Amino acid sequence: MRSIRWRRIRGPAVCAGAVLLFVLCVAGTAWREPLPLQRVFVTSLMLCSAVVLMAVLARFASALLLAGGLFVALKFIAVMKLRYLDEQLMPADFVYYVRSSLLDTLRHYPHLYLLGIGLLVLLPPLLYLTWRWDWRVFSAWRARPAWLLRGAGLLLGVLAWWWCMWPGGPFAEVHARNTWEKLSDDAHLTNFFVSFRDAAVRLPPMSGDGEAQRVWGAAAQGVPSSRPPPYPDIVQVLEESTFDPANFTDCRVPACRAAMFRTDARTRGSGVLRTHTFGGGTWVSEFASLTGMPQDVFGPGGMYAPYVLAPHVRDSLPQLLRRLGYRTIAIYPTVGSFINGRNAYRDYGFDHLYDVNELGLVEWEESDRQMFAAARRIYDKVKRPGQPVFIMILTLNQHGPHDEDPMSSLPPAFRNLLPGLKPAVALNFDTYLARLHDSDLAMRALEHDFLDRPQPTVLMHFGDHQPSFGGMIRDLPRTLPPALQPYRDYLTYYMVKSNFAGPALPQYPMLDIAFLPGMVLQAAGLPQDAYFAASHRLRDRCDGRYDDCTVPGLLPSYYAWVFDRLHVYE
Repeated sequence: MRSIRWRRIRGPAVCAGAVLLFVLCVAGTAWREPLPLQRVFVTSLMLCSAVVLMAVLARFASALLLAGGLFVALKFIAVMKLRYLDEQLMPADFVYYVRSSLLDTLRHYPHLYLLGIGLLVLLPPLLYLTWRWDWRVFSAWRARPAWLLRGAGLLLGVLAWWWCMWPGGPFAEVHARNTWEKLSDDAHLTNFFVSFRDAAVRLPPMSGDGEAQRVWGAAAQGVPSSRPPPYPDIVQVLEESTFDPANFTDCRVPACRAAMFRTDARTRGSGVLRTHTFGGGTWVSEFASLTGMPQDVFGPGGMYAPYVLAPHVRDSLPQLLRRLGYRTIAIYPTVGSFINGRNAYRDYGFDHLYDVNELGLVEWEESDRQMFAAARRIYDKVKRPGQPVFIMILTLNQHGPHDEDPMSSLPPAFRNLLPGLKPAVALNFDTYLARLHDSDLAMRALEHDFLDRPQPTVLMHFGDHQPSFGGMIRDLPRTLPPALQPYRDYLTYYMVKSNFAGPALPQYPMLDIAFLPGMVLQAAGLPQDAYFAASHRLRDRCDGRYDDCTVPGLLPSYYAWVFDRLHVYE
C-alpha cells in the first residue's frame, strides 16, 4: 500500500522539489545582481532556458533542475574568477580556457576543482532519479502533436531568449553599458551575457593612407644603431603583481623602500609604468611588453591576446631581435600549455620557451631566486660566441591571493608592519612586503650575474599589474600627482639598467607598457625598424601615453600607418 501511495506522489513531489530548487537558484543567482532590471533580465534568461530544455527533454523537473544548476555553476565560476584574477567571466573563457588550459586552471584554483568533482559525483545520480520519476510533459499527446508542441515550445524559448539578448529589446538599458561598467561591478551574470558581442577583435579607427603617410612617412627608414655589433645581451623580467609600495600613504616603514625600485649608477631609465589590466591578466602585459601594442586597442576581445592576437603579430621585439641575430629565449614559470603560452611565445618570435618542466622546478611554487638561477643556467647553455641573447623571464612570487596563510606564517620581521590598516588589508600588504623582500634580494643576485661582468648587457624589469588584495587595494590612499590619480589602479614601475655607458632614457610622467620594447632597443643602442621608429615618435609626441594620447588626430593616423601600411598585425 505504501509502495502504491509513493508511486502516486513521487512524480508531483519531484516536480514540487524541482520548482523549489529552481526558485532557490533564481534567488542565489539572478536576485544577487545589483539592480532590479538586471535581476529581471537574468531571471528571464533562466525561464527561457527552462522552456527550451523542457521542449528538448519533454520532462518538467529535469528541465528546471538543469536550467537552475547551469546558472548556479555559471555564477560560481564568475565569482571565483573575480576572486582569483579580479576579472569578470567572459563568454570567450569557455572557448579559450577549455580548449587548451582548463585542467591547469582547475588544478590551481581548488574551488573550481572541487566544483568540477562535485558536479561529476552528485549531478548524474540526481539527474537520473529526477529523470526516472519526472513528469513527462507531452506523454498524454500522440506522437505527431507532441512533436509539434515540442517544436513550438523550442521556437518560443529561443525567440524569447533572442528578444532578451537583443540590444534594442526590453532590456536595452541593461545592454547599453560601456566596457568599463561591464568589467567593474558585481553584476556577474548580467555582464557575462551582455558581453557576447564583445569577444570579437576589432581594429581601432584609422585615418586615410595619405594622412598616415604625411604624419609618419619620415619613420619609414627606421632608426640606425648607435652601437656597432656585436650587440649587447638583453634580460627582461616581468615581475608578477609587483608595484612600488612607497607610493601608498600608509607604507612608511623601511620594507616599503626596496632597492629594486631605486636608481643607481647603472640606471638608464626608470619610472611609473601604466599597465592595461588590474589584479590579473598577466598575459596582456606580456603581449604589450613584447609587441608594443596594448591589448585594449583591439577591443574587449584583446583580453585573449595569447589566443586571438598572437598568431596575427607580424612585428615585435623578439622578431626584430631575431632579425638582428639574437637568440630569443623565454623562461616560463608554468607548463607551456597554460594560457596558450608556448604557441603565443612562438608567434611573438621566441626560439624556445623553457617551461617549468624543462627547468626542473615546482609549478606555481618558484621563488624569484629560483627563476633567475634557472635563467642563468639556460643562458650558459645557449650562449654562443658572437651571438647576443634575449631572455624574457616571468616570475610568480607575488601571484595572488595574498591572504591564504595567517599573519603568524610570515617571517617575524614582516608581521603587523602597517598597524594603521584593517586586519584583512594588513595581512595582504604584509604578505606582499615579505615576498617583495625576497624578490629584492633575488634581483640583486640577477644584477650580479648579468651586470657584474664584461659582456655588455641591458637588464629591464617591470611590474605587470597591481595585485587586487581581494579588491581592497583600490581603497588605499596613495601619494600621487593629480594627473596620475585617474590611473592609480593601473600604475606599477619599470627599471632599465646596463653595464655599459650610454645616454639616459627619456623620462615621462608615466610610461605606457606598450613603449617598453622601444625603451629596451634605445638602451641597447640597437637599430629600430619602421614600426618601432614610429612607436618611438608616438611615445615622444604623446609624452609616454599610448591609447589615451592627448594630441588630436594623432592616433588614427598612427594606427593607419602601423596596421594598413606596415601590417604589424594582419
